[in-house]
Amino acid sequence: MTDAAIHLRPREILKATFGYSEYRLNQEPVIAAIMNGQSVLAVMPTGAGKSLCYQIPALALDGVTIVVSPLVALMRDQVAALQLAGVAAETINSSQDRTQNVAVWKRVAGGETKLLYLSPERLMTAQMLEALRDLPLALLVVDEAHCVSQWGPAFRPEYEELQQLKDLFPEVPVAAFTATADEVTRQDVADKLLGACPKIFVSGFDRPNIQLSVDMKSNWKQQLGAFLKDHDGESGIVYCLSRKKTEEAAAFLNEAGVRCLPYHAGMDAAVRTRNQDAFLTEPGIVMAATIAFGMGIDKPDVRFVFHTDMPGSIEAYYQEIGRAGRDGAAAEARMLYGLDDMRMRRVFIEGEDSTPERKRREHKRLDALIGYCEAPECRRRTLLGYFGEQTEACGNCDTCLNPVSLSDGKLEGQKALSAVLRTGQRFGAAHIIDVLRGQKTEKALNAGHDRLPTFGVGADHDKGAWRSIIRQLVAGDFLALDIQGYGGLKLTGKGRLLLKGEAEFHYRADVVHRATRASKPKQSGVEAELSEGDLDLFQTLKALRLELAQERGVPAFVVFSDKSLQDMAHRKPQSDAEFAEVFGVGKAKLQDFAEPFLKAIAEVAP
Repeated sequence: MTDAAIHLRPREILKATFGYSEYRLNQEPVIAAIMNGQSVLAVMPTGAGKSLCYQIPALALDGVTIVVSPLVALMRDQVAALQLAGVAAETINSSQDRTQNVAVWKRVAGGETKLLYLSPERLMTAQMLEALRDLPLALLVVDEAHCVSQWGPAFRPEYEELQQLKDLFPEVPVAAFTATADEVTRQDVADKLLGACPKIFVSGFDRPNIQLSVDMKSNWKQQLGAFLKDHDGESGIVYCLSRKKTEEAAAFLNEAGVRCLPYHAGMDAAVRTRNQDAFLTEPGIVMAATIAFGMGIDKPDVRFVFHTDMPGSIEAYYQEIGRAGRDGAAAEARMLYGLDDMRMRRVFIEGEDSTPERKRREHKRLDALIGYCEAPECRRRTLLGYFGEQTEACGNCDTCLNPVSLSDGKLEGQKALSAVLRTGQRFGAAHIIDVLRGQKTEKALNAGHDRLPTFGVGADHDKGAWRSIIRQLVAGDFLALDIQGYGGLKLTGKGRLLLKGEAEFHYRADVVHRATRASKPKQSGVEAELSEGDLDLFQTLKALRLELAQERGVPAFVVFSDKSLQDMAHRKPQSDAEFAEVFGVGKAKLQDFAEPFLKAIAEVAP
């Protein structure tokens, strides 16, 4: 391929196949590097168009592109979207019977297929690797590439096995993509997957349309119910730490009149798939889920992500909230967080079957998330700072919208530390608070703690205030949790300095968000940009899109994005030629969808 063809053909594909006139920010250099035969790692925020960065080269280059993807649902949706765009894309996976998979392979081997989607488990079998040696491979793509670093050692070993690809197919460039990777993870992925001299592109991590907030956990059901009053009829995800809590959350919300479906790894696979398909294809469904749900979920109109428990790391949190607002419209991410979350996450890390170095790294990642939760200033600045990105205060997080003030807590800290020390450094927060407040509980009386000098010295603060202070002492490394036992507290070296008056401690008063319309995230998106008349047409087009999607058994956004429908409502095309100019209309969609959409437009906007 000549240099001129390399620079021209991808742009032709962008318009003719995908219906876009211009690249999004930072897509073009990634595509150019792949076209030049370089291996790349591209870290791009969710919704930035990562898929096009390898799909366009796959169509421009000779041969077949293999795409490694972690989930069947993701592969299925991406293949459906490509096929609707007229692209010869296929998948071989466990949800298809052997006859289907054999037929797909015959088309691949016959040169009829440009992109083949496989799970890492399917790809890294000896049989598949041997079969691929006989194909003209253009490109190897690893989607959700952070899993190579974060999942490989403990959860999905086949992801770590992907590092063999650069040696098995040394002449084939590898392109790795993720939305979530700090500097350590980026280097780890590059070392394992890309070989010598890779190109690394980091396009930024900011998702400014997502309003960020953290609430101190009190009664999670009440807090969840209050939050959802501001999100009536909207699609969203409620993340829970356990399978039991997932089922409990779904039952609670259904009783409250919210259509909510559960999703976790302990469910029957068919039911789990059915729930996921309903979430993707039907409007206004809430999914209560463990972290088993979400990776690769490309539903653009998820309006909120609510964590009933703290995630495992700042990367996991960023990945999970990134499922909201992929259409660019306003979305909200709310997390509940407390002392028990810290302890449980420490326990999980220590219980993992991994090396001491990995555990140390995971504790540091958890430290970063705790710092985010306790941030007294802009949360977005704290979040992006972790990934090495600097920003001004965002104006769209709880600490920006409702600034907090810090109080000098040296005296309160010393009281709490003294109570921990004098009770033997083996009791949890609940008992320490009872001692501080002078509560003559059976445990305090039996242990003789009612006779300690610290008994009752904190009676001027209620339980909630002391819970907050102790949580912040733990977060600030003045106190440590006994993660091997039952959450007992003990002093750290820093805590001993504070107890002697040689260190400072400042704390913030916890504020629980109330359900008010004022706390609703800033409105934006297609509805806000359309006139009243155009909005009526837009809703008609959405209904038609859903009908056509259901006929084809695909999610609605696979047919057209909301942005495409918005453009239709604004342009009101009256001919095939005018319909071809609509955002996201390529040759295949022009042929398949012009007639029904032009008819609907003519009827509503004559």
